[in-house]
Formats: sequence, structure tokens, C-alpha cells
Amino acid sequence: MRGTVVRLGLATLVLHLVLIQPNHPAAMAWDALLLFPLELPVILCALIAVGPGRVSVWLRAALVAVLMLVALLKAADYAMFTAFGRGFNPVADLPLIEAGMRLAIGAAGLGLAVLGAVSAVMAAVAVAAALWWATGVWARVGRSRGQAGVAGAAAVLLAGVAVADVGQNMGRFDLPAKVPGAAFTARVGVERVEKTRATLADLRAFATAAAEDPFADRAGLLNLIDRDVIVVFVESYGRTSLDTPLYAETHRPTLARAEARLDELGLAMRSGLLQAPTRGGQSWLSHATFANGLWIDNQTSYGAALASGRMTLFHLARAAGFHTAAVMPQITLDWPESSVMGFDTILAAADLGYRGQPFNWVTMPDQFTFAAMDRLIFGAASDGPRFVQMALGTSHAPWVPVPELVDWESIGDGTIFDPMAAAGDPPAEVWRDPDRVRAQYRKAIDYALSVVFDYAARRAADPPLMIVLGDHQAAEFVAQDSRPDVPIHVIGPEALVRRVADLGWSPGLLPEPDVTPIRMDRMRDLILETFSGQADGEGGS
Repeated sequence: MRGTVVRLGLATLVLHLVLIQPNHPAAMAWDALLLFPLELPVILCALIAVGPGRVSVWLRAALVAVLMLVALLKAADYAMFTAFGRGFNPVADLPLIEAGMRLAIGAAGLGLAVLGAVSAVMAAVAVAAALWWATGVWARVGRSRGQAGVAGAAAVLLAGVAVADVGQNMGRFDLPAKVPGAAFTARVGVERVEKTRATLADLRAFATAAAEDPFADRAGLLNLIDRDVIVVFVESYGRTSLDTPLYAETHRPTLARAEARLDELGLAMRSGLLQAPTRGGQSWLSHATFANGLWIDNQTSYGAALASGRMTLFHLARAAGFHTAAVMPQITLDWPESSVMGFDTILAAADLGYRGQPFNWVTMPDQFTFAAMDRLIFGAASDGPRFVQMALGTSHAPWVPVPELVDWESIGDGTIFDPMAAAGDPPAEVWRDPDRVRAQYRKAIDYALSVVFDYAARRAADPPLMIVLGDHQAAEFVAQDSRPDVPIHVIGPEALVRRVADLGWSPGLLPEPDVTPIRMDRMRDLILETFSGQADGEGGS
């Protein structure tokens, strides 16, 4: 008898722990153990009602499958909230598994990353086995036919209570009394079903919106720009650099010094804020949102945009007479989608001529990337001005090690950076301490900003129009800021820069605190509207 009670208690504990599994870092607290899962009595009563036999086997198999599926969705939610500040989308986010594995290899090494993946699979198998055992224990509880009927009726009644709780928490209706517990696991499952349906509906609407473009056949686009244009995405550069004391005390003085230097050289500057479609990673979603003028916040929408035939900012710049180029030092694999993005020239990592050592996940320092762009894009013959997208990499996680600026004339093939690439502790050691991670992030952003504005100063005699922006905030545990906002700076001749004054952006490199963030998907059309005159040509700067 005592052994039976112990088994029932352990089986109940297994089910309880699976049902209360958090899906958000903020819920990972001891208080979570006190949550009463409303699904638990439903499951126990249903198992008692069915009893042992073939039907029980099918019921247990279904229960274990559903509980494991929701448990994996919760784990995916937890990872996504930690890294990107949002939940997991079953339709759009599956490709991130491979990207996450590559990031883990870069941050912790192949051995630890593989060990982590194998451990995760083994843990899932162990949980599934524990659930199968726990459901079997309760299905074998002895009961009479009358007791089975009572247990079945109780299961139906309690399931109604759980459904009511789910409906109330999803805003479907208000209950007259508070339910003593929560059907959290059931709610996660229902929410993911609804998210899947909504995502598929959004994709149909997205395809329609992508086909409707008022600029596709408009003449005179970008004819107010008489020089090169460089769009620079600074990796992980977010609003936290302006507002969070830990970072602002370093980055704001860097911006102020750069502003004073560029002003002395005769350059004009305006700065504002944008709302990025992602946080913590997936930079390509921001790149695509900016270029397409569509809100692209998941991989499925990204694929739909590529297939839609939408004219990107770079397609339209090419039609306006610019030579378009993409400088992408972090692209190390095949990039087949680039063929429909509007670029005449594409320079991935292997094309930039870097012969130095990589900085862990980061292929090369940002300063080398700028030097390579000057050599390969601006140093080459062209029949018109250039319109370039550059995505910097140094401030990409794991932010270890961080290079230092060197004399531009001594950069050469990049081997000058080799001692820096071998300096400091490896990521696996640094990432054991969140404070050290944040310190490295602060240094990496400061380096990236210093490189960008030093380059702008070098080009001051014949300045391009530079649009410098962050692609997204860092992960929330690093940024300590949950907002999606990123800074944007426009640098160049006064005649061009003053055209963005109507956007409410502040003079200089430090946006005013009350500046209103603009959604990043508006930028393609705002650039086209701001720098385009009549078809017969209004003069440039």
C-alpha cells in the first residue's frame, strides 16, 4: 500500500512539473512550483476513468505526445524570449534552429555545442519516458465501474473549468469568480494553434501588399542625390546606448566627440529613432524591412517578400542610375536569395580579402570591412554613383575579443589584427558571467561607432550620404531594455541632410529624448520621397 502511494505521489509530481514548466525567463522562480495546474486533475480523472487496457494505451500515447509537444514549445518560447524578446512562432521560426546551433558553436565551441544539443535530446527522451511511466501508474489505479463513471464525469467537469480559464486569460470572456489555479499548458497550446493560423493568414495578406507598390513605375526617383550613398547597419546597436546608464556613459560621449569632429569638417548630421522588427538577432529581417518597405518580423514573411517580386530600395536605386552593392562580412555560406534583392555587386566574407584571424563568430573587424569597401567598390571604375548596403559584424555576439582602431594605411590584408584576435578570455569563459558579457558588448558597440564616424571623417572632403542605423537591440538580458528602438543617423552635405528635418530628427548624432520612433518599414518610402524630385530633375546638392 505504501509503495502504491509513493508511486502515485511521484507520478503526480512528474505531471505537475511538466504542466507548470515556465515559457518565459521572468517566470523561472520558486513561486512557480506553487501554481496549481488545472489540467492535472483532468488528466488524473481521465486516466482513472479509462483504466488499463488498449484504450488506456492510446490515451496515454496521446497525452504524452501533446504534453511533450507543448513542453518543447515552452522551451522554444523560453529561448526566444531570452534571445529575441518574443515568443516562438511554429511556422516562421523553425529555420532559427540551425542558426542557433551555429551561434552556439561560435560562442562555446563545437564540442560544447554538440554536447548541449545531445543533452537536450536526452532530456526530452527522459521527460517523455517519465510521462509514460506516470500516466501508466494512474491508469492502473484500481476502481469499480461506478468509480470509473464518477471519475469520467469529474474529468469532463474539470475540463470545463480549465477551458473557462483559458478563455478568460485569452480575453474571450470574463468569469464571475476567480479560478483557483491556471490552465497554463493548455493555453500555450491553444495560443500556438491560433498563432499558426494567424501567421498563414498574414502571409496571404503580405503577398497582396507586396504586389502593390506606388514607386515601382515612378520616374525621377532619387534624382536629388548627386553622390554615393552608404547604408550602414551597425550590429546590435540599440536605444540602450542612449538611455541605459551602463552603456550611455560610454556611448554618448563617443557620439558627442564624433559630432564635434564631423561638424568641424563641414558635415551635417541628423539623428532619430526607428522601431526594428526584431530584437536580439535575425538582423536580416531588419535589412529586408528597411529595403522592402514591408514589416518583416519572421522568416516566413522574409521568404514571402523575396518571392513577391517587390522592388527593394536597391532595385529602385539601380533603376535611378546608381551602381548597387552589398558588403556583407558575416555572410560565410551560400546566399542565393541575394539574387532578387537588387544588388549589382555582392561582397560576402570570402570576397573581401581578409587574411587575418577571425574574432570567434565575427569574421573580420569593422575597420577592415570599410577599408575593403573602399578598395573594391569605391576604388573600382563605375559609370555612376554607388548605392551600398553594409552590415557590420564586430558588435555581433559573443563580443569577444574586441579589436582596436589601427592606422587606416596599415590595414593591408588584415593580419595586423591577429594579436587582437587572440587576446582576452574565450567566449565560453566570458559568458559564464552576465556582467562580463555586458561589458564586452559595451566595448564592441563603442568600437563599431568609432569606426563608422572615423570613416565618415576620412571621406569628409567628398562625402557620401551616409545612413547609419542599428539593426536591432541586443538580447534583453544584455541590453537591459525591452524596447525595439534603434538609433539612425544621416551624415553628409547640409543640402541633403536638411531634407530629413521634416521627419522630426534632431541635429547632430544624439537624438532628443522625446523624438518619436518611426517604424523601420517606412524608411524605404521616406527615403524615396525625401530625395526624389520631378521626372525632369530638380537639382542635386
